[in-house]
Amino acid sequence: MFAQSKAFSGFSVDDLGKARQFYGETLGLQVEEGGQGDMRMLTIKLGSGASVFVYPKDNHTPASFTILNFPVDDIEAAVDGLAQRGVSMKRYPEFESDAKGIVRGPGGPAAIAWFTDPAGNVLSVIQEN
Repeated sequence: MFAQSKAFSGFSVDDLGKARQFYGETLGLQVEEGGQGDMRMLTIKLGSGASVFVYPKDNHTPASFTILNFPVDDIEAAVDGLAQRGVSMKRYPEFESDAKGIVRGPGGPAAIAWFTDPAGNVLSVIQEN
């Protein structure tokens, strides 16, 4: 029924301006602002060609799961680049991470590191085997 639909995902933030700056300037993604009147929103263009809809929500609660995963060829370089832009890696006590916050090991990707956007939503950089 929806096999040909150009579906997209979306998530909320508590401050559209901070989100625009983070996704556009910090992460270097193409971000477009749109909407009408008080209904402002962002569209983030991903390297895959997909788009993500970002909307403000007064009673925003950060997602407790990873909302976006960014595959990278070199996770060390990606984490270092994020750190240079002031982004800290999120650490989960149930996963052993190295000094940079990178989790490596069996049963998953070769390596993954999580971080949050200004609204507290969880994102990751991930390097496959």
